[in-house]
Amino acid sequence: MPLLLLDLDNTLLDRAGAFRAWAQRFLAEIGAPPGDIEWLVSVDADGLTGHWDVADAVRNRYRLRIPAVDLVEELHEGLVAHLRLDPLVACALRIARDAGWTPVVVSNGSARRDDEKIRRTGLDRYLADWIISEEAGVSKPNPRIFVLAAQRVRLPLRRAWVVGDGPESDIGGAAASGLPSVWLCRGRSWPEARYAPTRTAEGLIPAVAAVLAA
Repeated sequence: MPLLLLDLDNTLLDRAGAFRAWAQRFLAEIGAPPGDIEWLVSVDADGLTGHWDVADAVRNRYRLRIPAVDLVEELHEGLVAHLRLDPLVACALRIARDAGWTPVVVSNGSARRDDEKIRRTGLDRYLADWIISEEAGVSKPNPRIFVLAAQRVRLPLRRAWVVGDGPESDIGGAAASGLPSVWLCRGRSWPEARYAPTRTAEGLIPAVAAVLAA
């Protein structure tokens, strides 16, 4: 059974949409101007900025007395509360499994937070397993994390595909591992000259279709 190695945020779960929904509510609660949503989204940088740094930026901009640790928890809880598993994503994962593929999440992030996202959305029902960089001790694009993912489900890495939205972490990691990949472009142009994805898709459904076709 070949491996389907999948990113989590903005691949299987719409983190960008969930963050924006939380940010709009939070900014309204503290009385910030509605236009500040774009500032907060840019600070978050699609999840690349750590929660503590986002919290510090918010506290400094609005001179909040909220302890940073409480704001970090507010961000995480609000984000998870707005995450939903798209039924079409669940369907795509079910089709992949029925076709003989083994879906495993490979995510750069906090073990506790990502585990909570996976379980609370019900995504765990459609996965063989998942591996998070914090617990693995290595993160994408290091090929070692893909090796560990394969070991986790006791399958060879040789015929695996990588699917994700990160040019460096997902596609760069696949290239470094010698694996084919599908990049979820989300309306973006490919930014890297050193390597390129095997396929490009707008979302998970066409990405899975491309893997099955190949």
